[in-house]
Amino acid sequence: MSETSTHNITCPLCEATCGLEVSTKGREVIAIKGDSEDVFSKGYLCPKAYSLKELDADPDRLRQPLIREGDTWREASWEEAFSAIERGFGDVMRRYGRNAVGAYLGNPNVHTMAGHFYLRYMLKALGTRNIFSATSVDQLPKQMTVALMYGTGLSLPIPDIERTDYMLVLGANPLVSNGSLMTAPDMRGRVRNLRKRGGKLVVLDPLRTRTAEEADEHHFIRPGGDAFLLLSIVHTLLAEKLAKPGRLTEYANGLDQLETLARPFSPEKVAGRCGIEAATIRRLTRDLATVPRSVVYGRMGTSTQEFGTLASWLVEVVNFLTGNLDREGGTLFTRAAAGARNTTGAPGTGSGTTFGRWKSRVRQLPEAFGELPVAAMAEEIETPGQDQIKAMLTVGGNPVLSTPNSGRLQKAFAGLEFMVSLDIYRNETTAYANVILPALSPLERSHYDMIFYQMAARNIANYSPAIFERPAGSLDEWEIMLKLFGILSGKGTGADPAVLDEMVIRQIVEREVHTASSPVAGRPAEELLAALEPRRGPERMLDFLLRTGSYGDGFGAKPAGLSLAVLEAHPHGVDLGPLEPRLPEVLRTASGKIELAPPSIVADLDRLQVNLDQTSEWDKMVLIGRRDLRSNNSWMHNLNVLVKGENRCTLLLNPADAARLGLASGEMAGVTSRVGMVQVPVEISPAIMPGVVSLPHGWGHNVAGSRLNIAAEHAGINSNLLTDEEGLDPVSGNAILNGIPVTVCKV
Repeated sequence: MSETSTHNITCPLCEATCGLEVSTKGREVIAIKGDSEDVFSKGYLCPKAYSLKELDADPDRLRQPLIREGDTWREASWEEAFSAIERGFGDVMRRYGRNAVGAYLGNPNVHTMAGHFYLRYMLKALGTRNIFSATSVDQLPKQMTVALMYGTGLSLPIPDIERTDYMLVLGANPLVSNGSLMTAPDMRGRVRNLRKRGGKLVVLDPLRTRTAEEADEHHFIRPGGDAFLLLSIVHTLLAEKLAKPGRLTEYANGLDQLETLARPFSPEKVAGRCGIEAATIRRLTRDLATVPRSVVYGRMGTSTQEFGTLASWLVEVVNFLTGNLDREGGTLFTRAAAGARNTTGAPGTGSGTTFGRWKSRVRQLPEAFGELPVAAMAEEIETPGQDQIKAMLTVGGNPVLSTPNSGRLQKAFAGLEFMVSLDIYRNETTAYANVILPALSPLERSHYDMIFYQMAARNIANYSPAIFERPAGSLDEWEIMLKLFGILSGKGTGADPAVLDEMVIRQIVEREVHTASSPVAGRPAEELLAALEPRRGPERMLDFLLRTGSYGDGFGAKPAGLSLAVLEAHPHGVDLGPLEPRLPEVLRTASGKIELAPPSIVADLDRLQVNLDQTSEWDKMVLIGRRDLRSNNSWMHNLNVLVKGENRCTLLLNPADAARLGLASGEMAGVTSRVGMVQVPVEISPAIMPGVVSLPHGWGHNVAGSRLNIAAEHAGINSNLLTDEEGLDPVSGNAILNGIPVTVCKV
């Protein structure tokens, strides 16, 4: 009989990066619990972690490539699948050009080393400008803001919750998300510690969330009102002479513009628009300015709204003006062990980030970080003309459920000439594919959180080897991506991923040895490549980045420094210390300064002023989303441990609205927006602001052609049948998913 084994790994399912202790017997998981010795999570565990057992064993999870023939599917060999891809994409590109192939990248890509290291090479070989991702239905306004202000899209100031005295949260529910652009496991424990030491938590949200329930204060805020509220805080800080940026003044451009920009937005002027009384706004402002250490944190709700970039920018401006940017107890920049652009190159200067290098064909929407807004995807498929999308490549995503007006996107995907998906499921999106290539189980691949350790609340590094051997004849994601790289670059199906991997690592090493500021500058590339032996694939890439990173051993220059071997010897992780001030060293702007008033963001204040004057628009009923601790977008709804129990896909409605509409809990309501209508059971609760209704996202598992048996039993309602692809934050192109005008009636 097989012996029981214990493995320490990092949970790969969300941003929290919790340490797990996984017990196995043979090829079976028999127990999962929190790793009490993990240097970051210290034993914390959320319900999603235990679902790894079901996910690994899920009979609906794909193990072999699938080829669709009409309405039927059959398993195929890898060789047959890659040959079909070569023919399908080759035919489209020969007839229409490379821009006729679009690509969509889903959220799971940021949770894999393959997605971080190899996806870019596959996309470069594809050679299309029609690239879309989950970024523009999520955090794009935040990333654009920090790129313009500090130089790179991952230079995110992280709330120092362990040392702050006062935390103001807008549009975020960190007790459910465990952070989100703030990697911090056990946020409930962190919040309770804040209050135990005499600190205060204030939440502004149209829904009384789990986080709001733990707060000292919760105030309802009108959806889309965050920018008005924050700008009135800026107004008050400057008008009452409460601003005290201190040492940061010499490192900033644009400070003198802020008073003029904020002057029209007094608390009295914006109170009606944001739904918070002027006296409360002034009190909150004075609290932020007068406590020893304070921090403002905004997340999903501040990004996915009509003024998403303005709201994201103003969070940074308020933290700057109160003197809490880059300060203990305020916000601080993580110093990641590997892969961070703000730790490489000459400190304190850089080239900044350029946006709008090309535009979408139909609406002329600008590019950001190499991608077009996902809300433009359907029209780019539907609209005839040069560079019309005729084929799609999707990687780890489900845009049919997760992007605006998904009913339109379903019809657009049905009209494609060819489609390939790299995914673990035949879901609502991959059901339209001609070929599906299966990824491995998360327990069959190694893991390191390249992205999330760049925004962690503590400097951490933790590597997880695969628990199980991958099945015979299977391919890892990085090998699949390199095979596609070979096909798309004209090398054919016979291209060897191992050879392509050699090419990729050599390019990275040679670039580093020719970088003057690198710890291996001038070293022979062959010497470094030999030192990386016998590693291959993501492990070799990770080892190189660790050894040349902020804490690295420099290939012998710092013998006590980090390497992958060090992480392998520390299965509970390596604690690299608390966050520390990094300005001006962290800056990578062309000026070498904080750009407090980026012109493209400031220009959008005219639109904010116009909206403020449209008082007749303030009282419409609007729709917002919500998140549940047991849900992680659409792809985890096929696991019984996460969907069992009462129906969570309900329409939250305030009692006053329910009485006005004649609705009772459990009854069906019809919800209609400009683009669609759904019928959904009602849940009446005082936790939702009057005039606001809420539906969770990621549901709607009733699309023909998918194979998600458990999800189909808990299908729910797709909230994105109501969201509007025409509604965008114009600065970033991010979709508006909160504050959607709707009408509600009894069915």
